Amino acid sequence: MIKLRKLQRTRTGTFFVCLPRSWAQKHELKKGAQVAIDETSDGRLCIDAKSVSEESPKVAVLSPGPFLSVEIVSRYLLGFDVIRVEARDRFDFDVRVAIKQTVGSLVGLEIVEETSSLIVLQCLLQPSNLAPEKLLLRNYAIVAGMNRDAVLSLVDGDLQLAKSVVARDDESDRQYLLLVRVLRSIIQHPGLGEKLGLTPLNCLDYRLAASFIEVLGDEAVQVANEALLLNGVKPSERVKNLLIGLQSLCCGVSDQALKAFVDKDVALAEGVRGIYAKVDAASMELEKTVQTEVPLSMSEYLTSILSLRRVYSLSDELADLV
Repeated sequence: MIKLRKLQRTRTGTFFVCLPRSWAQKHELKKGAQVAIDETSDGRLCIDAKSVSEESPKVAVLSPGPFLSVEIVSRYLLGFDVIRVEARDRFDFDVRVAIKQTVGSLVGLEIVEETSSLIVLQCLLQPSNLAPEKLLLRNYAIVAGMNRDAVLSLVDGDLQLAKSVVARDDESDRQYLLLVRVLRSIIQHPGLGEKLGLTPLNCLDYRLAASFIEVLGDEAVQVANEALLLNGVKPSERVKNLLIGLQSLCCGVSDQALKAFVDKDVALAEGVRGIYAKVDAASMELEKTVQTEVPLSMSEYLTSILSLRRVYSLSDELADLV
């Protein structure tokens, strides 16, 4: 809730305003305590009771339980530097394995101390050194490769390539969670946003863009899974060419949408909408051909076509952010 305070002035010309007593008590501030004051690019002043002690790590303490993995991920996303998992007696073997598997799914999180009843996790990455744009582009590069290889595995009956696509989704998820952590840290620390040139509104856009790209990876996994179900069976030459053509069209659109988002190019973003008719026509032609030439495998190919159309839809949503 916004509270209005009168600006006052001393005899020497210094301006001052009184801070709310409830706020000072909440942060345990007393006479003589220091607070950090930072001016944002739009002229606002941010008063932070915690920034003066930024060197102190943000620590969370957890206990083993049925949702321990989820709690570790949540503390990671909330920007905690150190996560202490403490057991009353000692860790069960399964709990220890679950903790290590969770740590492996989060970029920068490492086990720095381990005893029979204590495991200390620490994030070794500094958000100030991680530009959201670079993280977004890196994850997109992973996902774009997954989409290309997923269709190739489908048309060539390459089971090893399909398994590779499924495996790469784990790394995409790791990059996605890292980006979410960085964006949350920026929102919690306005000074960090100023340093990186991002406002909370920018963070919201990046968060949506990241989620679209993460789902693009899921669609690639879906196509790869259909290739695995076909177990090496290859389509007819015409179906193969039409599939590759649709994949090239849809993934080309996603490249265009991402570039429009990063460059803030409205004209390029609007161009994504103009490709809908081509995607629709290519999809319909492919569906008819599949029903005629590979009726026994029709389900797997129709599911793959739906995933490729979803790639276009997600690209259109990404372009809308521009």
